[in-house]
Amino acid sequence: MISPGGRTASPAGTAWRGTLLAGLGVLSFSGSFPATVFAMEGFDPYLVAFGRAVIAVVAAVAFLLVARVPLLPPRSQLRSYLVIGAGVALGFPVLSGVALDAGASTSHSAVVIGLLPAATAACAVLRAGERPRPLFWVACGLGAASITIFTLGMGGGHVTGADLLLVGALLSAAVGYTEGGRLARETPGWRVISYALVVVAPLTVPATAVLALTTDARPGVASLAGFAYAGLISMFLGFIPWYAGMAIGGIARTGQTQLVQPLLTLVWAWLLLGERFGPATIVAALAVLVCVTLTQRARS
Repeated sequence: MISPGGRTASPAGTAWRGTLLAGLGVLSFSGSFPATVFAMEGFDPYLVAFGRAVIAVVAAVAFLLVARVPLLPPRSQLRSYLVIGAGVALGFPVLSGVALDAGASTSHSAVVIGLLPAATAACAVLRAGERPRPLFWVACGLGAASITIFTLGMGGGHVTGADLLLVGALLSAAVGYTEGGRLARETPGWRVISYALVVVAPLTVPATAVLALTTDARPGVASLAGFAYAGLISMFLGFIPWYAGMAIGGIARTGQTQLVQPLLTLVWAWLLLGERFGPATIVAALAVLVCVTLTQRARS
């Protein structure tokens, strides 16, 4: 592979570049749960879930128009974009938002993100034909176990209806991430997420309009800021480096960068929502960093 400077890029350098890009996406996604909590202080949970996709599709259409590319994806790829849209623009926002509204705390909801890399890796094997080495699966399993034990411990270890919703959100995101990462091998990441948002707009736009007219809204600075973040950052801009990183470094491998996301989410929850956590965070952080390092060394 040729680097921008004209030199041949090593496979290791390419993989780490993909990891860094994916890391930017993870940083963007890490604020999703706190932003959703703030948004729901002034808006209905379902309005937040569908409305964030509408905010994102406005930005996506603007990007497509400025780039002077078609507003719709190739017909041959329409099914794939519907899968992506259903996963990341509908399934994950709706199910995770309802789970938060049902009483799941931000820290407890981080279980979803802790398990998401493992689910994404499994989807990459099934759908994208990736075959990671055994060490990868060992590191992936240890990382997922570390995060699950940590976040479930913070949440008291209870299994509730909200947990089932979070599992559904997890599976939705894993499918959407995998299909998007697969398409991003040939199509720029920003176009992948833009097209996914456009193809589900016939559902998200009318649903948002109906909910805006029929639900009670009490907008404030915090709720508006949370809504804007969920729409512009979590639903659109964060996916640009995320899908690009997956395309460069491999879906399964770069997906493991999300093992760090629950810890980042906990930091935002502490800073923005006042949620507290103890010394166990440091232990979990070290465990996650070790596991991420191992997954990056266990190249496909």
